[in-house]
Amino acid sequence: MRPLKHGYTNRTIGDGAVVRKTYAGPDADLRLDRERTLLTRLHGRLPVPPVHEADTGTLTLGFMTGVPGQELLDAGRAAEVLEACGALRRIHGTEASVRGAVLVHGDYGPNNLLFDPVTFQVTAVVDWEFAHLGDPVEDLAWCEWIVRMHHPEHRHALDAFFRAYGEDAVPPWPVRQAAMLARCESLREFCHRWEPNGAGVTLWRERAAATAGWQE
Repeated sequence: MRPLKHGYTNRTIGDGAVVRKTYAGPDADLRLDRERTLLTRLHGRLPVPPVHEADTGTLTLGFMTGVPGQELLDAGRAAEVLEACGALRRIHGTEASVRGAVLVHGDYGPNNLLFDPVTFQVTAVVDWEFAHLGDPVEDLAWCEWIVRMHHPEHRHALDAFFRAYGEDAVPPWPVRQAAMLARCESLREFCHRWEPNGAGVTLWRERAAATAGWQE
């Protein structure tokens, strides 16, 4: 097995047949159980990895083919990738709405999607450990944040994402920016619980300051 690219919080390794994800940091057991439960429930309804085994601290999943979205963004295919990200609307419609709350992925963006590099169809949505019932703007805003923060040269292609999702359902910029700042704060708190006043805390404080200065 070899480490898979683009892992950030957890240790993820694979051999082309299975992927083993070992959870680290605060609430590791809770995050594992949440992902296992959701992947089991969503298998066959959304393109998600099948669960093979859940062990202490580690989830073994079936390997999913496809190219990570950030690699295709870097290759200059931002419009195609972000249009395909509009499949988020399907996720939000998967579970019955509870008082306006929908199934929120919690870390949605091209970084957690795999694509067919020819058709740009989504072949897998991965990393569901932060999923919960919430407001659709959480995922809409975070996908936008990922592009603005890590791929700012492709900001113009966000229009394709919003059109594919449904422009009538996209909240105005102040609401999206507030959702971005709330997520930055939750990740700062997560890092503080992991390593009080460590490098992660500083990073997310800096990212929040940058986000607060963005204009639509």
